[in-house]
Amino acid sequence: MALDPHNKGVDYVEFAAPDFGPVKAFYGAVFGWDFTDYGPDYCAFEDGRLAGGFRKGGPQNGSTLVVLYAVDLEACEAAVKAAGGTVTEPIFSFPGGRRFHFTDPVGNALAVWGQPA
Repeated sequence: MALDPHNKGVDYVEFAAPDFGPVKAFYGAVFGWDFTDYGPDYCAFEDGRLAGGFRKGGPQNGSTLVVLYAVDLEACEAAVKAAGGTVTEPIFSFPGGRRFHFTDPVGNALAVWGQPA
């Protein structure tokens, strides 16, 4: 299998937002971000370098979720557990792929996504 240059790197940043209107207006006006809605509960953005999104809801552990990418999602989830992390949301599907959420040994919340199986 060829190495993927994105494997195990920061790939996506996700923020919580109770209302997408104000964040779209703010980040669009200040930083020129483009937005794509994926139903009523998710809005993705692109800033020209990094992609991210806004999930409907209030702040979660500081409100920012860093999302890593892994070629082999199951192996990465197993490695998180073996290294002392806690899986808080097991692998689930979403439009565009699959992912899981975890906390590291000191409580930082992150997620890892991968392509559909």
